[in-house]
Amino acid sequence: MASGSLPDRWFPRRPQSVLNRVMDPGMPFGWSVNPYRGCGHGCHFCYARGTHTWLGYHADDSFRNNILVKRDADRVLRSELKKGRWKGGGIAIGTATDPYQQLEGKLGVTRSILEVLREYGIPCSITTRSPLILRDLDLLKEMKVTSVQISVSTLDETVWERTEPASPHPRQRFRTVSELVKAGVPAGFFLAPVIPYLTDSEETVEEVARKAAAVGAHFLSPSLLRLKPEVKSWFFRRIQPYYPLEAARLARLYEGARAPASFHDSLMARIRSQIESAGLSLSVSDPDGGEAFRFPKSSEREGEPPVQLCLF
Repeated sequence: MASGSLPDRWFPRRPQSVLNRVMDPGMPFGWSVNPYRGCGHGCHFCYARGTHTWLGYHADDSFRNNILVKRDADRVLRSELKKGRWKGGGIAIGTATDPYQQLEGKLGVTRSILEVLREYGIPCSITTRSPLILRDLDLLKEMKVTSVQISVSTLDETVWERTEPASPHPRQRFRTVSELVKAGVPAGFFLAPVIPYLTDSEETVEEVARKAAAVGAHFLSPSLLRLKPEVKSWFFRRIQPYYPLEAARLARLYEGARAPASFHDSLMARIRSQIESAGLSLSVSDPDGGEAFRFPKSSEREGEPPVQLCLF
């Protein structure tokens, strides 16, 4: 499926709930909202691929070609807010699949959710890989947006094309952060995922950090690749033809879902040092002075992603 095209099938379903309570007290937000299940960007490394197996699909291209849509999400969310289900705290949008994937351009589900959050004055953060978020600048400038995180893994076009077959061009994402910052919306980058042997070189990280600083990014927060079993199989199937040597090294490194602590800590320490040398923050900061999101320091192990999915 070419970048910008729509999935083979999408299924509107009216959920019983849109607001999802995040129970982990270590998370900097208490709630999450994910307008879609499945994602048209089709990134081979996406940890959310595994959630498609909960719906009776596989973690292969079914994840990209069969998208479930939370129909009437704005009405359901407004009803939940009227009933007092929200107890305060920020809402994170797009903690699983991208809220600005291609289908959003047609359906506008994410925009309808933002309109409700603006109406109720509820703070939110947004994570996406897509410049489509600029469509909603009018709303974002009127809301309390604690941060917008634009995810990018590399500026190497070949690696991008082979690992993210239908995601927006990385350079579009840098333009997106530039436009958001100029509009007064706090924005920066998730360097995610860092893929060992493909996107972790000093030169690759330096290029991303330098260009992130040049567009005025508020932060650059790195996260190392995770490969749960159902995702791992698909990921290796897709990269092995292009990168046989790197795939073999990755297979040895990822006996489990994560790289060994010694590898993780050493690599993350170097990457964080490079980011700080570029004058960028490692943390996603709340405009009011709080810390809106922080990836673990080199002495800490990465836990599960901050995802609490709401089933339809």
